[in-house]
Amino acid sequence: MSDRHLASDLNSKQMAGGRVAHATLKGPSVVKEIFIGLTLGLVAGGMWKMHHWNEQRKTRSFYDMLDKGQISVVVEE
Repeated sequence: MSDRHLASDLNSKQMAGGRVAHATLKGPSVVKEIFIGLTLGLVAGGMWKMHHWNEQRKTRSFYDMLDKGQISVVVEE
């Protein structure tokens, strides 16, 4: 078997995958992209807001305890 025949035989075997029916790829759907971006933004914003509310609650409780004299920031001797 010559090298030229071997090469054409390999090419025909490799090209067999090209004849399989593949789903055609379409471009991105603008409406879908906007909806996904909006949803991800709202979820991330909600989580960020909940984090800040939790930190605000901790700070408020710290200052309330400080005002009531339950805790002190001065080291006792």
